Amino acid sequence: MRRRTAAITTPLAPKGPFTMWMIPSLPLARIARIRSAPLWLLGGLPCLAGDTVVIDTNQVQCYDDQGEIADPAPGAPFFGQDAQIDGVQPAYLDNGDGTVTDLETGLIWQQSVDFDTKRTWDEAMAYADSLVLAGFDDWRAPTVKELYSLMDYRGSSVANPPVPYIDTDFFDFQYPDPSSGDRPIDVQFWSRDIYVGTTMSGFLTGFGVNFADGRIKGYPAEPFPNGTVFARYVRCVRGGSGYGENEFVDNLDGTVTDHSTGLMWAQHDSLAALDWAEALDHADGLLLGGHDDWRLPNAKELQSIVDYTRAPDATDPARQGPAIDPVFDVTETESWCWTGTTLDEEPAGQGSFGVYICFGQAFGWMEFPPMSGNWTFMNVHGAGSQRSDPKSGDPADYPLGHGPQGDEVRIFNYVRCVRDVEECTGGVATYCTAKTTSSGCTPSIGASGLPSAGAASGFTVTAAQVERNQFGILFYGTSGAATTPFQGGTLCVQTPIVRTPVQHSGSGGVPPCEGILSLDLNAEGISAAIGEGNSAWMQGWFRDPPDAHGSGLTDGVTFTVCP
Repeated sequence: MRRRTAAITTPLAPKGPFTMWMIPSLPLARIARIRSAPLWLLGGLPCLAGDTVVIDTNQVQCYDDQGEIADPAPGAPFFGQDAQIDGVQPAYLDNGDGTVTDLETGLIWQQSVDFDTKRTWDEAMAYADSLVLAGFDDWRAPTVKELYSLMDYRGSSVANPPVPYIDTDFFDFQYPDPSSGDRPIDVQFWSRDIYVGTTMSGFLTGFGVNFADGRIKGYPAEPFPNGTVFARYVRCVRGGSGYGENEFVDNLDGTVTDHSTGLMWAQHDSLAALDWAEALDHADGLLLGGHDDWRLPNAKELQSIVDYTRAPDATDPARQGPAIDPVFDVTETESWCWTGTTLDEEPAGQGSFGVYICFGQAFGWMEFPPMSGNWTFMNVHGAGSQRSDPKSGDPADYPLGHGPQGDEVRIFNYVRCVRDVEECTGGVATYCTAKTTSSGCTPSIGASGLPSAGAASGFTVTAAQVERNQFGILFYGTSGAATTPFQGGTLCVQTPIVRTPVQHSGSGGVPPCEGILSLDLNAEGISAAIGEGNSAWMQGWFRDPPDAHGSGLTDGVTFTVCP
């Protein structure tokens, strides 16, 4: 499985007129323990809005169906489980202002949670929308996929001492005071996602993530008939627009690629329900679409393809169906699917329960009224939940399910296999500092589309907020970035540079700060000239007669040309 690497570049000392010193490319895992850093560190990260990086679960211990084991060899029982697959490692940055940046997803998180106040779903949403923290007022409650990106499967609520399912080197966490009446595992955090069906015989339900016991479940988002309410915590987030949105493409060979995550999926499930060992063996032996490197997905990978706008019991008939995009084939509407992740809760170190994702309803046995002996089988947590099942055994041994809500025990679940796709994303990122114009504008450069050596169009670089009614150019180089003083601003591109055709920024009614220079590099043959696999650095220059130097400069944008 691929590990992403970010080239983190910063000026240290001038070396010459158009050169600079650079920190070599470092795996982001190498900086995951940075507690604080200047903001320039984030300037060179190749994050794309809408790019969904599935962060590794951090599970490092292997298990069979009873307890801990040494790493299984290829072809041996239990080979290919979560701990044997290296994923994209978490990389957090403590910003020193009460926030934490996830350097992989681009999400910025509230570091400390108000554990003294439990909130209903409505109250949590209102709190998030009104939060002002670190000088920002655009905080929100996270989606369930955003929140689940923080899940760390080194946790265990039954360990001694208990270990939270979140990295406490960066995020505050607190177990309930025993005198409160809450259980040690009652540390659920609200997401902003409301279930499209109902649970517990008709209740409006909001999804939450439990960082005390490693699960996703739906919880009542409206008062109970007796007036009591379910209230928990919220950890707010900002940035990272589009995280968790899928970009599925049917490859017409029995596989589906999610271009948002770089994962390829089996279009159909395993057709038969299997126990955990059989599920691992099925994935390891699968030959599909000309590929033989299929595996059982980990919990976060499988959760990444849940469609929280769909459920078998959705109140809107148009949304009824398994909680997965219709591009996938499903043997049973109410199916659940295994992951390769073990939930270390039954008890600590035993490892006899595996994580599954509910694409159908999350059924359980509830006693209504309590202590009555009357048990009702119902949807207790909602399609899209993440729970756990014994890895082996007989479901008949669990006639009333397992756990406080009597979670139905199946043991035999379906499998949807996954493999990694090495995709070229273009690595588009902005960097450097623009020069303020004579009208007070801050020009900026950006890009849309995919830089491609073979495409006839589709990659447009745009310099915006340049002075109107002026001539300008976009120029680029392939030798690297620079921070060289130039014409009262900063030259962001190392020499030699290549100029593109002269453009006009617009005239007439265009306001002073709304001039534009724009060019489709694919259509102009520039992407092809740079060459597949090669990187370029680009900047905009334009005339600004009132300026002391008579010119303006944007910031820089870098990209890598794809096939």
